[in-house]
Amino acid sequence: MALCTALVTDQVSKTIVAMNADRLSDGLPLLPGFNLTFLRNDGVTFGLLGDVPWWALALVGVAVCGLITMMMWRSTRRIEAMAYGLIVGGALGNIIDRLRFGAVTDFLDFYVGNTHWPAFNIADVAIVTGVALLFVPETSSRLSKE
Repeated sequence: MALCTALVTDQVSKTIVAMNADRLSDGLPLLPGFNLTFLRNDGVTFGLLGDVPWWALALVGVAVCGLITMMMWRSTRRIEAMAYGLIVGGALGNIIDRLRFGAVTDFLDFYVGNTHWPAFNIADVAIVTGVALLFVPETSSRLSKE
């Protein structure tokens, strides 16, 4: 369920952003320190590996998704399975972008003053949330007992 939720939410949000690319290309201020914007990142985190072909990054992503999917199916804890699902759903969202556009659509722009954090997307949020959930101790999680 987490996998599908992450993937669908990511793809719907990116579609809406792409449909409004002209309006968002210079950034649309929503709150102090937060803009919606439209960017395409041909690299990975922080734009690293931008010189690597998109198809190579997509292949690596597919391989990693396969491995994490196996871990999800073997998981005995619900919270762990949810975490893996979020990671795979987010990764698949970014892989779909690479296959469609050769780059990943980013649109969440946080900043302080003139210093901007690298823009990111819902897929990235799902991946980071999934990784964080993997650190939830078994004894302190109600979800691990369900």
